[in-house]
Amino acid sequence: MIQKEVKIQLKSGLQARPAALFVQEANRYRSEVNLISNEKTANAKSIMGIMSLAIGHGETIQLQVSGPDEEEAMQALVTFVQKED
Repeated sequence: MIQKEVKIQLKSGLQARPAALFVQEANRYRSEVNLISNEKTANAKSIMGIMSLAIGHGETIQLQVSGPDEEEAMQALVTFVQKED
């Protein structure tokens, strides 16, 4: 398992459309992916889980990835949340 602290750069955070796109990206990988925000954990492959965290622009999250393609998944997901739209 690898873990990384990441600051959300998306202007709307992980809300609505960006959350759906993040879930799509996470589902491209076989690894388990979790987000931790304000001591709450959610499955990154679940839109309801992501939305329940209410992650806004500028917030810092922990991203945990565990599985056979964890390095590739981590890189793609970090790039996704750090792009400025």
